[in-house]
Amino acid sequence: MDADLVVIGAGALGLSTALHAALLGQSVVVVERRAAGSQASGRAAGLFKSVQADELRTELARRSIARAVSFGDWAGAALDVVRSGSLLVARTPEHKAYLTTEARQSRAWGADVRVADPPSAVSYYHGDGTEMALWCPEDAYIEEPSALMAAYLAACAGHGVEVLEQESVIGIGLGAGRVAAVETTARTMRTTVAVDAAGAWTRQVAELAGAEVTVAPVRHQLLITAQTGEVDPHDPIVRVVDAAVYLRPARGGLMVGGFEATPLPVDPRTRPRDFSTDDVPLDLQVLRKLAGAVAAEVPQVVAEPVAELRGGLFTMSPDGRFVAGPVPGVPGLWVASGCNGSGFSCSLAIGEALAAGICGAGGGLDIGALGPGRFGPLTEEALIERGTWQYAHYYDPVSAARVSHRRQEQE
Repeated sequence: MDADLVVIGAGALGLSTALHAALLGQSVVVVERRAAGSQASGRAAGLFKSVQADELRTELARRSIARAVSFGDWAGAALDVVRSGSLLVARTPEHKAYLTTEARQSRAWGADVRVADPPSAVSYYHGDGTEMALWCPEDAYIEEPSALMAAYLAACAGHGVEVLEQESVIGIGLGAGRVAAVETTARTMRTTVAVDAAGAWTRQVAELAGAEVTVAPVRHQLLITAQTGEVDPHDPIVRVVDAAVYLRPARGGLMVGGFEATPLPVDPRTRPRDFSTDDVPLDLQVLRKLAGAVAAEVPQVVAEPVAELRGGLFTMSPDGRFVAGPVPGVPGLWVASGCNGSGFSCSLAIGEALAAGICGAGGGLDIGALGPGRFGPLTEEALIERGTWQYAHYYDPVSAARVSHRRQEQE
């Protein structure tokens, strides 16, 4: 089996890249060591967020939302997207000031962001009226993350993409100084392009070609409460930025997720060979603590039983941005990683841009700034320290801005 392009990893980023490359006329094979969408992408919160920290990420987020809501038109497969909008809520003076700045810059980058009344109209959020809130009408979510995976797979099948499940990549062959083949446990495929979209296993795959990709896998968790009559299924997403917590309606209850201050790095390279996302240790007490930070406004997050606890691994980069593009030193090897918590929601635009770059086509966003070669040498300790720091400060932009400024001064 030969192909123009072999994608390694059938998560959201890998399947999107495969689909967009097929739409550009490439023959594409996707290889997945387990079941497609079974790892981090299948356990996502499903949230799409238009407000981002910089212009490029804002463009990627908004492009992905547009591609998601029109998925059936261009991809040929059905995808149900809940166009709920979202509220960004700040309860501290520092975070209120930051949201004011974020609203101004996001509007300058084209996002529809409006200062809103405190979210008293949301059935599940009961504030005291002192909060500041931003209304983001573009934001949306996919009720079950598996729905996006199913839509990707249906669209890929419709456009001739071959998806090989339960098949591990064990080698990336080089010839004349560039990618020449991908070897799996079942076959060897000749190709000139391999895309490393292996999620938490990105570094191991890159190492098969003698390359290094700078990402650190970090655990993320969320829960869904039991059904409660206090949640209107039409309510928007609510993100309480000072508590690092997000909430949305889910299955008649509430989805609650957040970013812990001392996150757990999990490197599959140090685990048994058959390690999977199923083996990531979960800790309900971490989520209980995060939920407790918003319990005054959302009492049901601590009052209702937990119907589901799930988690996955984010690939965190040292600067909190995607790692996507050609890998230096190995022509033909590309990477789609460094999700930093947005791989699921930005996969449509990242895959489109990567495929355009691989195929030499126009139409995708310029993601040259996200290339994996932008980082200098880092020790393992520094990589983990920076990756976990980015995770812990995902919803703490005030501190993040200070530290980023100090680092720039030091460098």
